[in-house]
Amino acid sequence: MNKNYYAILMAGGVGSRFWPVSTQDFPKQFHDMLGTGDTLIQKTFHRLAHLIPKENIYILTNERYNDLVLEQLPEVTQKQVVLEPAMRNTAPCILYASLKIQKENPDAVMIVAPSDHWIEDEATFSKNVEEAFMFCEKNDALMTLGIQPTFPNTGYGYIEFDDSSTDRIKSVNQFREKPDYETAKAFIAQGNFLWNAGIFMWSAKSVIEAFQKNQPKLYELFESGIASYNTDSESHFIKENYPKAENISVDYAIMEKSTNVSVIAAEFDWNDLGTWGSLYDKLDKDKDGNAVVNSRTLAEDASGNMIRTKNDKIVVVDGLKDYIIVDKDEVLLIFPKTKEQDIKKTLQQVKDKFGEQYG
Repeated sequence: MNKNYYAILMAGGVGSRFWPVSTQDFPKQFHDMLGTGDTLIQKTFHRLAHLIPKENIYILTNERYNDLVLEQLPEVTQKQVVLEPAMRNTAPCILYASLKIQKENPDAVMIVAPSDHWIEDEATFSKNVEEAFMFCEKNDALMTLGIQPTFPNTGYGYIEFDDSSTDRIKSVNQFREKPDYETAKAFIAQGNFLWNAGIFMWSAKSVIEAFQKNQPKLYELFESGIASYNTDSESHFIKENYPKAENISVDYAIMEKSTNVSVIAAEFDWNDLGTWGSLYDKLDKDKDGNAVVNSRTLAEDASGNMIRTKNDKIVVVDGLKDYIIVDKDEVLLIFPKTKEQDIKKTLQQVKDKFGEQYG
């Protein structure tokens, strides 16, 4: 296994569209969302470990999830858990982790991957990532993995690539914001657009140079701690300085500003598991199209529902079509699938009315 291969596994999000299962204290990446026996973060870690030495996989997460990470990934040491003392979006934590990795290994190439995606064909995933790594070792490139669109999705950003080349690796023309439906249809008809999956590959050298060029203030803030990284004084420096960082995504910070961005179209099946509806799409269904996790169900005149409870709970459903039915401890959610994007808003209403402890 190549000792220069590294991963930054992003595991700090709350996943509020998966409420009531996903909460601030116990977010979705630490749940077995699909009923497979593994949590999403366990699945992602083991997928990356096919290609990357386990000791080179860094987990980027919020301080409050440190114990959850160590409990669910016993192969990981505390040194590999990179803790954010404040929520500052993806750019600051990626820069911080990249500087740590570069200090340990100046020849490092790395993947930055969310901890909550679902990828079935793990061998092809490894093949595509290795292809990108080999390119990044030889070129000063910021790479991203794009997903072939299957329908005009308005929930993802898009990557427009230069289709004049026949190479597998394409140059990126520009990143496009989440479009409306008509714009998404036009993107797909044009044929040179991919969904932005938020999966990035680059050498430590290239990504740090991109920050230095495009985000000089952010770079200076974290570069000033180089002497303390990977030592006992690191946590003191980070506690003091991390909250000073700008709240900015890696897309805005460097990807959209750089001219050396390339994309490789993923050849594997992918789902970002961002909502109950996206989970429904991944699960096996009964004869009426109901997707069931953990429950024993008796369904009459009920179809297209997403049903999830604790293990072996009996659920009787009659006359409901295309609903999300989720039972968790003190909260029961019965919600139309068509309104799933409103769950985040509903969660806020529940916290306002009944208390923060329910979110």
